[in-house]
Amino acid sequence: MYLRHKQKIMLGVSLLVVACLVGSGTYVYLEYLSTKKVTPVQQAPQTIDNRISPLENQGVVLEILRIRDRGLLDKLMKPGNSWKNKPSFYFVTNMDGLEYVSKDVTQHGRTTEVLFNTWDTMFQENKIMKDAEEEQEKSTITLTIMEQVKSGLLGRKTQNIPRDSLTVTYDYRTGRWSGSDNFNDKDGYGHFLGETFEIWFNVYQIDYDGDFIPYWTEVNILGTDPTVDDSKLDPDGDGIPTAWEWKWGYDPFTWDDHANLDPDMDGISNLNEYKLEKWLANPFVQNIYYEVDIMGSGGLFDPPHYFLEESKQGIIERFARNNIQVFFDDGWPDSPPNGGGQMLPHIAKISQDSGMMLQFYDHYFPDERKGVFRYLVIGHGGGFQHPSKNNVYDTTQIAYISAKFKPKQQIFNFVVMGLVPTERGVRISLGSLILHEMAHSCSVDADNCAFGGIDNVSYGIFILPNKQYKATWGQYHSVLNYMYTNGVKTFDLSHGENGPPYDQNDWGLMFCGYFKYNANLIEEPYYEPKGGETLVKNEWLVTGYTYDANLTAQYMKKIGDWSPIDPIKVNWSVYKLIDKEKNPNFPEIRVYAQPRIKTTRQWVLNQNGALDSEGNLKFYSFDELSKEKTKTR
Repeated sequence: MYLRHKQKIMLGVSLLVVACLVGSGTYVYLEYLSTKKVTPVQQAPQTIDNRISPLENQGVVLEILRIRDRGLLDKLMKPGNSWKNKPSFYFVTNMDGLEYVSKDVTQHGRTTEVLFNTWDTMFQENKIMKDAEEEQEKSTITLTIMEQVKSGLLGRKTQNIPRDSLTVTYDYRTGRWSGSDNFNDKDGYGHFLGETFEIWFNVYQIDYDGDFIPYWTEVNILGTDPTVDDSKLDPDGDGIPTAWEWKWGYDPFTWDDHANLDPDMDGISNLNEYKLEKWLANPFVQNIYYEVDIMGSGGLFDPPHYFLEESKQGIIERFARNNIQVFFDDGWPDSPPNGGGQMLPHIAKISQDSGMMLQFYDHYFPDERKGVFRYLVIGHGGGFQHPSKNNVYDTTQIAYISAKFKPKQQIFNFVVMGLVPTERGVRISLGSLILHEMAHSCSVDADNCAFGGIDNVSYGIFILPNKQYKATWGQYHSVLNYMYTNGVKTFDLSHGENGPPYDQNDWGLMFCGYFKYNANLIEEPYYEPKGGETLVKNEWLVTGYTYDANLTAQYMKKIGDWSPIDPIKVNWSVYKLIDKEKNPNFPEIRVYAQPRIKTTRQWVLNQNGALDSEGNLKFYSFDELSKEKTKTR
């Protein structure tokens, strides 16, 4: 009996221990789920609070982040020295009748004229503040760029000529502006691509908690606390705070796959666009970021190989004309340790087959930038676009003669390649060579395009090309064609004016995100491009989701012919979550886009969505919510 009683006690204790373990395990599991992608309960204001600025003195702030003169490229392409003359300009703003002239710098009653004398004001930010009437609903803001041009005998007089001007209306309730620049417009929110100047700017209002989300929006749309800084809070746990998600039209209370979302298909995910915000990243306009390092001196007659400003501006302008924004960190003041502008050890000749670029890639290119930035080295000898790690084409090496006088080599380069050894010729050639390799990093190469004009060297020598070449591939006026890579007349990719079979529209084949994916072809040493060989394509999988033809058709009917990378069109695919009960916090719908071009078959996650009670697609829209609330106020 005693033994049986003891066994019962032991059995009871064992059951109690098991129960405790199961209970604690369940608690840990539930706690884990509660910290992983669980959407917090959003405040749901029942009444409209129509106050605009109850916590602060109301005012508006205009930030001029960057102004870039667009005229250098055209001057560089003309014979002469006009490209050496930097523009002088300033800006004039008018904010609800308050005019400010940037050149008139007043201090202690004295006014001094200060002008921008540069092609690009990157990192020379300015701001203007304007008081507003309390509870004022909107402000009208005008920004005009004025260029000071010399005139008269010996240029002793000057004329102030108005160039580009933009006008926006700022809404104090929503924090959005409209007019010459609008949310999600083609050239980017807070970006104005004028005929003469390119302008980056921002508008916000004085804000109590410093997250620059207006009071009215916080209490009526988002349901957030207007006394708490939402630029530091991430209630849905998707890695991006409320302030950024609000600015770019995402629901801050619904988990989004920002680590993979890439609505502009530039290869930079939303998570990285957020991290690049201070460097003017826009998640809905294609951005290309390069880190640039330069090779040091090779001796007294071989000075360092600098990234020449005119070459850089020419490249930026070429892409700007195709609605792609290019940024080169060649020594930014606030870049990370090991950032751009470093002086590299001199190496006389670097080939892609040797893999020598790995030493620079490993030790001078920060790990946190890999997969986001491309890496460019301006060096002494050699030129190529080639993988440094894996089979990803994110590394470029370009060379030019940095010495002003090397007659033997300069004559050879002109006769064979057309490189004119003048200051202007060197700048055009350097820019064209980089543009050539940039196009390769955007999928435009001989194999992907199956086009024989790319990397074609069959012309013989530049000064005396053979007749057959002139009648065929000579019609392909692109820096991708080696006949035109170094000359002073091209500095552009082809737009396909001459038509097939000997010309193509290079700009219409650009997939900016190509640089971050493993290429379909592995280039062994001494590989020669075939141009048209059949390539093995990588398999594409969407784990946990299934393709839905009906939802895809519904989505395509909704958006029509719109493309996120216009004028390039895209294919669309809508995928539906397979097991919603098992994955309650995953997006119910994923929408993928694929460039409708022959250079790639890559699919990119464009946006997340959900289904309503009737099975129709629905997507979050801050603008629609604000319009509904505005109607009821």
